[in-house]
Amino acid sequence: MHPHDAQVSVVVIGYDDATHVTDAVCSALAQGGSVREVIAVDDASTDGSPELLDTLAAEDPRLKVVRRTANSGGCGTPRNDGIDAATAPYVMFLDSDDLLPPGAVDALLMAAVVHGTPLAAGLCVRRELPSGRETPWQSELYERPALISRPSQRPRLAYDTLCVNKLYRTDFLREHGIRFPEGRFPYEDFVFGARVLAAGPSIALVPDTVYIWHVRRSAQRLSISLDRADIENWKARTESNRQAYEILLGAGEKRLARAARTTFLDRGLRLYARELPLRDAEYRREWWKHTRAYLSAFDAADLAQASVPGRVVAQVVLAAEQPRDLHRLKELAARPARLTPPYASTADGTPVWSEELPQVQLEHLLYRPVRHLPIAVDAELRPRLRTTRLRLRLHELYGRVENARPARVDVEFVLREGGARVGLSYTATLRRDAESGGWTAETPVDLAALGTGTWDLSLMLRFDDGTSRATTAHALTGPGLLRRRVVPSLRHGVLLVQPHATHSGTLALRVAWGARGMSSVLGRRLRRLAH
Repeated sequence: MHPHDAQVSVVVIGYDDATHVTDAVCSALAQGGSVREVIAVDDASTDGSPELLDTLAAEDPRLKVVRRTANSGGCGTPRNDGIDAATAPYVMFLDSDDLLPPGAVDALLMAAVVHGTPLAAGLCVRRELPSGRETPWQSELYERPALISRPSQRPRLAYDTLCVNKLYRTDFLREHGIRFPEGRFPYEDFVFGARVLAAGPSIALVPDTVYIWHVRRSAQRLSISLDRADIENWKARTESNRQAYEILLGAGEKRLARAARTTFLDRGLRLYARELPLRDAEYRREWWKHTRAYLSAFDAADLAQASVPGRVVAQVVLAAEQPRDLHRLKELAARPARLTPPYASTADGTPVWSEELPQVQLEHLLYRPVRHLPIAVDAELRPRLRTTRLRLRLHELYGRVENARPARVDVEFVLREGGARVGLSYTATLRRDAESGGWTAETPVDLAALGTGTWDLSLMLRFDDGTSRATTAHALTGPGLLRRRVVPSLRHGVLLVQPHATHSGTLALRVAWGARGMSSVLGRRLRRLAH
């Protein structure tokens, strides 16, 4: 069997996505001769999607359209329909609002055929739209080609919960009865992925980018992974993780089962904890109650394998009966993590979360390398007519910062849209501040040198002991600090500048040039408010 024979069925699922489904289907057809068929499963759309698909099918006989007469309410049922309809030896999945990059199918098929594996997986890239910023998903797994004889040899495979960056042998799925949960079941790929790993396949990993995951936060209908404002979304996430754990444990894969809980703590728990301050009191109470109940099934070894921020967030939730310290939890759950004051300790000097929760101990802070410490830096930027200055305050952390001897901080403003272009960079000296017990630094900021867009503040702390720590800055939110200001500019006439705090509390800066830039920013703001 030649690797480039027409051996792959690509299943594209969609519901009321006429805006994007054509691009998705065309990206699958453009994969070339390796694709025997593209199976477009329309989940009872009412926006003209079926007609678009029929037009495409008339132009390329490889496209087969499957129309569901009733909407399933989720992604699992249409994917199962695609598995049932597939006639090729291999199958892979594509969502209607995403894309397959050129060469994706060939890269996965070559690896599967050459190594004789029922499963091949590659790198997925999250692409934020409209900014275009890209973030690789679980890139550590896909740094180099690898052949894994059993999933248990690499428990981190459980961290990659996506189903779309993989190629499956069709008869492998059918022989093991591996299917997606039916109907309305958010995070169905968590369960499907666990079923795949529980079957114990050999797996070929490739470093190629094989999937483009589009993240559209301003879409009229948010994707399941972005529509997190309802508590039912969180309950669905915990339920899918619970099922994944039980599936893997039931198959005797204890290391993979534990890894499933680890990724829940490191990813899911931290993500939702960052957003708690945005929710109302009723949501917070229900979230806290539900999360405590779910985490009560975790044992000490489950918590020990998680990252420090995920573990501590879990310990605080388990220790407190009611929601508390939400803003501190948000900062700790940020990436990179920031532990903000107060810094409490027991009588023997053991660091603890707070005087009220001394059972949540933070003794790891006494020996972790400086480059991994959740060091907290506060930032304040007030746009001014003449000289705008950025003021930073570095907090002490149980003597670890002082022992490393803070020297200076490298400051960068990085454009969020379109990649990692650095607009401004400065170096400022860190000086001891006797009043706060920490260190301060200050630097002027040339706002006119920044183009229109959103600029994230990135810091690199430098210490005299030779160590360093990359981090972000916590945005201070006192009166008048995060106000939009109009600043006259000789270069651009006028600048519209707004320091703001991201969802994780990090300081960022929105800038627009001139009257046109101001109109664009205000227009986007109005659209967000309307949405």
